[in-house]
Amino acid sequence: MLARVAMTFAATTILVSSVALAQDIAVGGQVRPRFEYRRPAFTGQTYDAFTSMRTRADITAALEGGVSAFVQVQDVRLWGEEGGTLTDFSAKAFDLHQGWLEIRSSTGLNWWGRAGRQETNFGGQRLVGAVDWAQQGRAFDGIRGGMSANFGTVDVVAYQLNEATDPDIDEDSQLLGAYAVLANMLGGSLDAYALYDHVAGTPKTSRGTLGARLNGSQSTFAYRLEASYQLGKANDMDVSAFMVGARLGMTLGKATVTAWYDFLSGDDDAADNKTKVFNTLFATNHKFYGTADLFLDIPAHTGGLGLQDIAVKGTFAASSKVRLGLDAHHFRTAKQGSLTSPRFGEEVDVEARYSHNSNFTLTGGLAYVIQGPAFEELGRLDKNMFWAYVMIDVSF
Repeated sequence: MLARVAMTFAATTILVSSVALAQDIAVGGQVRPRFEYRRPAFTGQTYDAFTSMRTRADITAALEGGVSAFVQVQDVRLWGEEGGTLTDFSAKAFDLHQGWLEIRSSTGLNWWGRAGRQETNFGGQRLVGAVDWAQQGRAFDGIRGGMSANFGTVDVVAYQLNEATDPDIDEDSQLLGAYAVLANMLGGSLDAYALYDHVAGTPKTSRGTLGARLNGSQSTFAYRLEASYQLGKANDMDVSAFMVGARLGMTLGKATVTAWYDFLSGDDDAADNKTKVFNTLFATNHKFYGTADLFLDIPAHTGGLGLQDIAVKGTFAASSKVRLGLDAHHFRTAKQGSLTSPRFGEEVDVEARYSHNSNFTLTGGLAYVIQGPAFEELGRLDKNMFWAYVMIDVSF
């Protein structure tokens, strides 16, 4: 299977090159193995140790008249998941990660449009992100377009999340939205966005998310303020939920120190046919709520009670090639509900990154989680947890 894929990829490269004549063709790729150790494991085991790996290959074609195309395939696997490569060579995790065509204006307004499977990152990836930490990543099927001018940029998307024409899918679902970035606002930028996610069938979801994000810096200080409100229907229940976040950082020589607070609303009355639980939609939650990834699926991982994250984060540039990070989180629910305590617990994250050059990066990190009553009572964690990883990333 992989041999056929490689031959197909090579043949496609040759074909595109011959057709494009003098037009630009670029070939790239990535190999990213990552070892992880977790104790206790999510599966209920005492511990789990494994190595996963992402392998990607891509072709970019810049054609005439502002037309371009991009194709990216990937294989994601665990080392040793094939019992024997002589008998098991099906490449079950091989997929088209991205494949799109695009046209951009060459004169006048700076507009562009894209159709196909594509990664999408809006703002800080608080609600829509590609989740690059996950070896498989996230991509959307659909269309995206936008324009840029002196005021900033505007993006609009129309993505098909599920298609019931496929016999294995029961109902259609879509994500529609617009995201604007207004430049030169208080030393930074002001983002304004409106998202709409829809799930047909019973129960039905027709949920809107409106919000704004102010992000910038003044002198040695950096700041971020963000707020989102959700309304409409989710699983046939009325939605009224919100999220607010704030960050203030200071640069001290080669170091930065940042104070961080997030509040995601929760609901302690599941019987009133209303939901006040904020849903992070398609976010890259690994960036925000601790690297141990105990809050990837919100609201499921918070028991519908919401989340408060009080954190202090620090970075230090030890040299031009070495960067160190230290974060400390205190997690609480937003609503206590029937819990004896709203305290999830505390997490300390340490990370070191060595950039040998622009193509080769070595990163290692660890997290220690002090288990609190809310983790145990929600069945998430019944003891303190330790997690560590080492990752090599070679991109070209």
